[in-house]
Parts: sequence; C-alpha cells; structure tokens
Amino acid sequence: MLLVRLAAPMQSWGAISRFSHRDTHGRPTKSAVIGMCAAALGRDRAEDPSDLAEMRFGVRADHPGIPVRDYHTVGAGKYPVRPRDIITDHRRASALSASLDTAVGDHFGHHELAGWYGAPKKIAADPLSGALVSGELYRSALITERWYLADAAFVVGLQHTNLGLLEEIAYALEHPQALLWLGRKSCPPSGSLAGDILPGTLEEAFAAKQLLPGPGGSPASKRSPWAWLQVKANTPGAVAVNDQPVSFDALRREHTARWETRKRVKIAENATEWDIFR
Repeated sequence: MLLVRLAAPMQSWGAISRFSHRDTHGRPTKSAVIGMCAAALGRDRAEDPSDLAEMRFGVRADHPGIPVRDYHTVGAGKYPVRPRDIITDHRRASALSASLDTAVGDHFGHHELAGWYGAPKKIAADPLSGALVSGELYRSALITERWYLADAAFVVGLQHTNLGLLEEIAYALEHPQALLWLGRKSCPPSGSLAGDILPGTLEEAFAAKQLLPGPGGSPASKRSPWAWLQVKANTPGAVAVNDQPVSFDALRREHTARWETRKRVKIAENATEWDIFR
C-alpha cells in the first residue's frame, strides 16, 4: 500500500469540463492520479496503463479545500500589427505580403525564410486611423471560468500486491521523468508526493497515518476525515464513478466506471506523523 500526499495552494481535478467551463471535482480522481504516476514513470500516453489502473484506489480528505473561481475573458478588441507579432506558421505564409505594409512585407516577403513566416489572424485596416490591426473590429469577448480547490490536502492510497511496482512508483514520484501537477499545469505540488509503503488495506493505511497539515502550515483538523474507497460493484452502498482509466492516448482517451463507498476514518492513537519535506 503506497500513500501519496497531494497538497498545494491550488488543485483542480476536472470531472466534466468544457472549454468555457472547467470544473473541479471535490477530490482527486483516479484517472488523474494514475496519469500522474504514468508521467512520473516516463511512460508515453499511448502506452497501456492497465497495470497501474488495476491498483485499488482511495482518497482521504484531510483538508477539503475551498472552491475558487478564476474568471477569464478571451479575445475581443483589436491590436496593432508589429513585426514581432509575426509568428512561425507556414500555413499563413501566403497572407504575409498581402496583409502587411510595404516595408515589413518587403522585408519578410523576399527573405529566404519567408516560407516559414505568417501574418497574425484577421488582418484589417482600422476605419479611424487606417493602421493595420489584428482581430475583428467588433468581436465580443469569450467568457470562460475555471474552478480550483484552494488550500486543500489529500492522502491517496494505491493498493497492489506487487510491492516492486509500488516502490517504483514511489521513487518516480520523487524523481519524475516529466513535470507533475495536481490536475492542471498551473497547480504544482508542494513538498514531497510519495509517502510510506504500508502493509494492509486502504482502510488500515489511512487510519495508521496522522492527518496532513494544510499547505500553508495550518494544523490538521481533530475530526475524523472523510475517505472514498474503491470497492467491488456489488458492495452495499457503493456508487459508480466514471474515472477508471482505460487509455490516455490523445486520439482515443477512454474511461470507464468503477465503484466506491464513502466513510469516516478514525485515526489510530499510535498513528505516525508525516515527513513532508524529506
């Protein structure tokens, strides 16, 4: 049983996200955690994740965090075209000489690298100043929002009979082959990720470890935390969660359902402390 510490100023575990609305689940998802382990191991997205996905998964919410909305506006307005706005996009190279003024067009249009340069999108003349600008003159802004969990701390348990695999994952989480983040690239973890490898089940491991302090050093709560534990489908009270990873391949990302129950965890009197900055 490997325990993984997930704490950071900001986390975001998308469940049902679209471009204009990026939500966050109230706790880490199995798909995201298994994907993080695969990234730490240096695996390609196209590789079969079944050996990792078959691990029993559980999460304990020591600090559930506070939902925070990040409000965005994208686009709208117009922008002057400057030489440095020209980007390396061969697909729009043909628009260069027709869109830019003579000096800039001559400079790039006859250069040996002109085939690799293109103009910014939607070049037009400003009706007031006559200057060339990029962007639709009367385009409305696209409003988007992204949700995060602030000051959250979770303990994830990965249960497997293969001790060697758990040790490999624990080492990789502290010596990752790729950058790791807690749900989104803007959410790097704080402190160490890999915790102890303990004998027994998820329930026993969660009870054997003290509650985590908050990301800002806030003390752990004295109450018994909630935990969500993966169980068999016929377990009384179990609910389906659609975050069992099947493939991370960008061309055929696939998840299926797994089953879990929710329960309070009573921390043992002799529970060990966390060494979060080892």
